[in-house]
Amino acid sequence: MTEAPKKRPPRATANRMGAASPVVKAVQEEINVVIGRHEAFLKRRAGGLRAVLKFRDLSHLDFSGRDLSDADFTGASLFGCNLRNTKLRNCNLFATDLRSAIIENTDFHRADLRGALLRGARMNDAIFTEADLRCGEMMQHGIGGELVNLAHRTGHSDMHAASAQRADMSRAKMSDSFIRQTDLTDAVLRNVRFVRADLSHTNLTGATLEGADLTDANLSGAILHGAILSRSCLMHTNLRDADLIGVVLDSVDLSDADITNAIIAQRIENLAEGIRDIVAAHFEWIQSNGRDGKRVNLSKADIGGEDFSGLNLSAGDLSYAIMTSVNLVKACLAMADLSFVDMRGADLSHADLRGANLRRSTLNGATLQGARLSPMALSLSTNTQWPANLENARLRNANLTGADLRQAKLTLCDLTHADLRGADLRQANLRGSTFTHADLRGANLEGAELEGAIDFKP
Repeated sequence: MTEAPKKRPPRATANRMGAASPVVKAVQEEINVVIGRHEAFLKRRAGGLRAVLKFRDLSHLDFSGRDLSDADFTGASLFGCNLRNTKLRNCNLFATDLRSAIIENTDFHRADLRGALLRGARMNDAIFTEADLRCGEMMQHGIGGELVNLAHRTGHSDMHAASAQRADMSRAKMSDSFIRQTDLTDAVLRNVRFVRADLSHTNLTGATLEGADLTDANLSGAILHGAILSRSCLMHTNLRDADLIGVVLDSVDLSDADITNAIIAQRIENLAEGIRDIVAAHFEWIQSNGRDGKRVNLSKADIGGEDFSGLNLSAGDLSYAIMTSVNLVKACLAMADLSFVDMRGADLSHADLRGANLRRSTLNGATLQGARLSPMALSLSTNTQWPANLENARLRNANLTGADLRQAKLTLCDLTHADLRGADLRQANLRGSTFTHADLRGANLEGAELEGAIDFKP
């Protein structure tokens, strides 16, 4: 087997009567022995032997929870395999068939996945840091001696219709890959090379693409709600019909990107002149229980830097709005829809946010000192309460000193470097949230749910 020069997409060849000879289906008992010897090899124990499973049919076998780091699976079929919680660090998975495989929480750090097929695979929470998923073509000699592709090998790494929610692919090489209609919700894609990659109609909601190279990439029809593309390269990127509402585009040049028919937040001109009328109509709507007036609807609007201090916007619709650096000091936003909003640097000191929906909002650097994020009482007779929802919210470097967060939904929040001194977090749901370098001095966490919390140090 040889590989082509580095300047061209990697290609491997295999003699049909050698490495590519007729495949015999492996059985679980045989593979268990191979895995046991490989794990002994990794621990430098007597009898250890590196696993070399090149071109083997390993389909539907169970590798879950085992350590196969540094193993060689070149050209193997792992179709439908269970690889959950498996370590495959530094593995050679060149041109492997991983279609429909279960690879959740699997570690592929620095693995060679060039030309691998991952169609329909379940890759949620998997680690692909620094992995190579570029082109790779496996070939063999045909009947007439000519080189032909092995069955099902296209040359491109293919993730079509796969699910990779929360997967970490930081610094991976994914140029020329097919990632169409893939679910990359909340995936970490920092500094990934997506040059000429096909990401059309992919769901990138909440994904982090800081520093990613998307030169000549196809993101037509992609959904990027709340995605972070700061410092990414969008040279000749196809963003036709893409949904860019709530995208963070700091230090990004869109001048060479194709944004034809893309959905982008629109700046409302002369908002200051009409704000009094908008608020008055909304107040009338509240007072009449919706019979008169008009509910505030600033959804998908760019209202960054505006002054809403002290205003009553309760139950208003501000979802997907750009509200960077807005002044909302002492504003009433109880039961308001603030999902997917970009409120970086906003001042919400002492604001009333009881029962508000802040799911997937970006509040990095925002001030919420003394803000009320406790439940909203919906019925005094039945004691029905509606908690504030901050699931998947970004609160890095946010000031939450003295904030009332009782019973708030804060699952999977990013509270890195957040100031939570004196905050009331009683019975709050903080499962899976990140507390790296957060300041929790004096915070009340009685009854709080903290299962799976990261770097939590009370």
